Amino acid sequence: MMSLPDFRYKQIAVHIAGGSKEKLKFRADNILIEDADGKVLFQHSCHRLFALFVIGEMSLTSVAISKAVAFAFPIILMTGNMKVAVRINCAAEGNTILRRKQYNAGDRKFMIAKELIRQKINNQASLLTGLRHLSKEDRAVRNYLLSVDVDKAQDPSSLMGIEGDASKRFFSAYFRPLGWIRREPRCKRDAYNLLLDIGYTYLFNFIESMLSLYGFDLFCGVHHTFFYQRKSLVCDIIEPFRCIIDCRLRKAYNLKQIKDEDFFLQDSHYQLQYKEQYKYIGLFMKDILSYKEKIFLFCQSYYRWFMREGEKEKFPVFKI
Repeated sequence: MMSLPDFRYKQIAVHIAGGSKEKLKFRADNILIEDADGKVLFQHSCHRLFALFVIGEMSLTSVAISKAVAFAFPIILMTGNMKVAVRINCAAEGNTILRRKQYNAGDRKFMIAKELIRQKINNQASLLTGLRHLSKEDRAVRNYLLSVDVDKAQDPSSLMGIEGDASKRFFSAYFRPLGWIRREPRCKRDAYNLLLDIGYTYLFNFIESMLSLYGFDLFCGVHHTFFYQRKSLVCDIIEPFRCIIDCRLRKAYNLKQIKDEDFFLQDSHYQLQYKEQYKYIGLFMKDILSYKEKIFLFCQSYYRWFMREGEKEKFPVFKI
């Protein structure tokens, strides 16, 4: 397993591809991306790479893929609108003891789900508390979030109801200055929903890479149930960390970093201009990486807690 000092040495690289004529290659322990004329557009040492994100179309060699597995870093291929197309993984899939514990977790699943949602709501309340000026309505929302008792949930459905109500109130209060209407995942009804989708996608992939280090079955969740091709465990673990993206979006709005001309409408959906992708990727990745050690330690502690079934380890906590 990767230690924290090793992880601190690792870096995440993002490349926006210019077309299928670009090629990803391996040379002398380095990953390279070249254009059609052989000009090197990107180069990074495999020893220092934790994950490589490629946005757009490009060609990969079988050698590069095998070396990615050998050096234990994933290559995440994404479409131009930030949807994950392929993830070339290097998960520790042979951890059969861990997976057996996942499948036989029983009542522990609901307990874990409540703790994750508790932390999510607490972090939402913290974001509201950290604002300089709160209206009477916003203070009421903050006080409500502080008073939410997830232990009152008797089953997953009631827990989902508590989570949904808390998030609806939080989004309305925290993003009120943005002219917020409502949260609509993947619908891209406005630029802010689109940006949240982008930020959550990068956070999702980062956390997935962390959980893959230990060999979790990513499809076996505790709050999100089994669903075809849905990585339910990642959907669970991401919950306390969503506040990182929420906070960055509001900061970007306050700093006037979000420009109307950076977006365009296509089939009633907002899309990001190609030339502006690096700008917004940089915004979110900077904040995600500022918390990378805390995310790493959370996933590491969760693994230890899960394997020991809470006997000696405390359940990990993330506070924004």
